Amino acid sequence: MTTATATGTTTPTRSRPATVALWTLQILLGLMFVVGSGAPKLFGDAYAVQIFADLGTGQWLRYVVGVLEIAGGIGLLVPRLAGLAASCLIALMVGATGAQLFFLSEGFWYTPVILGVLLGIVAWVRRAEIVPR
Repeated sequence: MTTATATGTTTPTRSRPATVALWTLQILLGLMFVVGSGAPKLFGDAYAVQIFADLGTGQWLRYVVGVLEIAGGIGLLVPRLAGLAASCLIALMVGATGAQLFFLSEGFWYTPVILGVLLGIVAWVRRAEIVPR
């Protein structure tokens, strides 16, 4: 179901439990990307430094990925940006999965896959709220 507003855009209506579940997922993912993933990359956590050293790309990529993860995590908390942020983070998780599978010796490829699926849920549910320009 959708409701029309005065500007002619439509916003979906959800049941209260669905809204609470969506926001809970977005907040948890946002915290994970800001605190658990992006910040350690920016602050030079030894594990993050080692991963990017193993990739052979240089530490500049660690900073880029850290900034993108923090921006995406914050974007998940803004209703108008949540769908777009989730979509962009999915692309980042595809890259992370590829890096884990093909360039790193550790077998943690399933972590970005799981995060990508959860982000896909957010992107799908929030797709109508992405503002077309």
